[in-house]
Amino acid sequence: MSLPLVLASTSVYRRALLERLGVAFDIVRPEVDETPLPGETPFDLARRLAVAKAWAGARARPGTWTIGSDQVADLDGQPINKPEAHEPAVAQLLSMSGREVVFHTAVSLARYEAGVAPADAIVEVVPTRVRYRPLDRVTVERYLAREPAYDCAGSARIEALGVTLVESVQSEDPTALIGLPLIRLCARLRAVGYRLP
Repeated sequence: MSLPLVLASTSVYRRALLERLGVAFDIVRPEVDETPLPGETPFDLARRLAVAKAWAGARARPGTWTIGSDQVADLDGQPINKPEAHEPAVAQLLSMSGREVVFHTAVSLARYEAGVAPADAIVEVVPTRVRYRPLDRVTVERYLAREPAYDCAGSARIEALGVTLVESVQSEDPTALIGLPLIRLCARLRAVGYRLP
């Protein structure tokens, strides 16, 4: 069965992950305000944004199943954003030294049909627990000189050189930490009619 599929994300990481499934898909840029709501937990923020992105993409492409995803890093209940620059990345990594960070990765599926009341979006959140080893500024600077991970929440690419900064990773889905939990997504895609091996 060939069903229209859309990824509501411009993330190169999510695109590469979805390409692993061998299904054709289009990409739309979701216009979503990512500002946290007052008192919103990192878990709830990731969930809300994944749903909002899925619906934004579904409305842009009626009749398609649209994937929305978001990831929020959580250090003691506080969200950790993408650093976007060197000094914030250094500060982030030093703040996580010897501590556990939970990465909440949410994935949502939505379908919009013009003139039909929308059903609830399908959404799941997969947590990944990452324990960082003790880090000092020399180590952090050496890492960022080789891999400036300024576009990653937590300032480290665990799928690349960032793995040297951690002691352990615990997750039920190894792709969740990269940005799209494929095990959960595959189950949901099969449930709505996609044939996956």
